[in-house]
Amino acid sequence: VGSGSMEVAGREMLRGEPVWHTVFRIKGGTFFYKVDDRMESWFTRDDLSTLRYIQDINEGSRDRTRTYEIFPERGVYVENENPETPTVENPLDDGSFIYFIRTTPLEVGKTYEYNRYFKPDRNPVRVQVLRKERVKVPAGEFDAIVVRPIIKARGVFSEDGQAELWFSDDERRIMLQMKSKLSFGSLNLYLKSYRPPTTASTETASP
Repeated sequence: VGSGSMEVAGREMLRGEPVWHTVFRIKGGTFFYKVDDRMESWFTRDDLSTLRYIQDINEGSRDRTRTYEIFPERGVYVENENPETPTVENPLDDGSFIYFIRTTPLEVGKTYEYNRYFKPDRNPVRVQVLRKERVKVPAGEFDAIVVRPIIKARGVFSEDGQAELWFSDDERRIMLQMKSKLSFGSLNLYLKSYRPPTTASTETASP
């Protein structure tokens, strides 16, 4: 009951670093329980380390916005106006982890562990490679490889969510669809269209 979307909003400059800016949106619910969540990530283009992560969570009576400024070069992050907290080397957030997974080898039957989630106590993040299958989405029909990322935190990739991601089984690793359980029901995302990136781009600066 609702909708979701995931997009690369653009290429930007953040603190002098070239970054990708991505947006993940979930909106829906029932008559008694509404959800309107927005998660934004800014991560470097070389090793995908997160520099900024914003969670705007509106679920039922819970309304919360958290902004994380992450400084990989100093090994710390700042949540809202709180004191600095230690982070890990090459930190990732929920959104950037999806793009990171696309760059890794994925062998069916294996489970990979990574200690790159920006909150150290939530590590390791596990990625289970479940199977290969043919899948049909609005954008077409593809050979796919199915993975399950598990983060020790609330949200789409929590253990309770049992999320599954379908990537195209080729060098592009396009995300074809995603399914996860949420507090108000289930979330299913399907690729509607795909446009390859162009060589020319416009970059905007972000403070």
